[in-house]
Amino acid sequence: MAGQMVEFPNNGGTTSGYLAIPDAGKGPGVIVIQEWWGLVPHIKDVCDRFAAEGLVALAPDLYHGKSTTSPDEAGKLMMALRIDEAEKDLRGAITFLLDHEATTGEKVGTVGFCMGGALSLYTATKNSQVGACVVFYGGHPNVKPDLPNLQAPVLGLYAERDGFVTPDLVHELERRLTELGKTAEMHIYPDADHAFFNDTRAAVYNEAAAKDAWRRVLDFFSQRLK
Repeated sequence: MAGQMVEFPNNGGTTSGYLAIPDAGKGPGVIVIQEWWGLVPHIKDVCDRFAAEGLVALAPDLYHGKSTTSPDEAGKLMMALRIDEAEKDLRGAITFLLDHEATTGEKVGTVGFCMGGALSLYTATKNSQVGACVVFYGGHPNVKPDLPNLQAPVLGLYAERDGFVTPDLVHELERRLTELGKTAEMHIYPDADHAFFNDTRAAVYNEAAAKDAWRRVLDFFSQRLK
């Protein structure tokens, strides 16, 4: 079943997003959070892939209609994003998804990429309705997750050759989560670059790492989103 654009309430206004529902008509809910490019076809495709695996996937449009293929413009859009407003968009998306007739269960998963990975973890520290959190090479200079308030288990997927979210930063995050008694599983893929999961970017896409990461994500959500 092809996904479609929907609108949902957000703090007195509305936000749009891409919703993909499995052919079976029902499944656990997952919030898919964009990279700095915006709600581009790749993110919609990830939603469709989740739906093909039996999950109900919603990707909120955090840039409200804007997207780009230019790294310079993407950087500007990311830095202009107000984190408090993004959190409200994500909160509205979670409420919409849990209220949707197709969604089963009382909690949703979150999964995000780069900027969205940081927001996935941030959202899990702000919203107790997140039951499982996946972070793909998540980083944003203005996103500071309240780790002591984290309740959901975390699956982190990172790249050895990432100059933005370096292995040292991953190890530090893992150390902090362990000290806080949180449930976290981190994987750093050898010889992989930042954004290795994005199959629309031939320069960085790593098929082996992407396939392994996808399998881990599906297993993680299957175990955590009952």
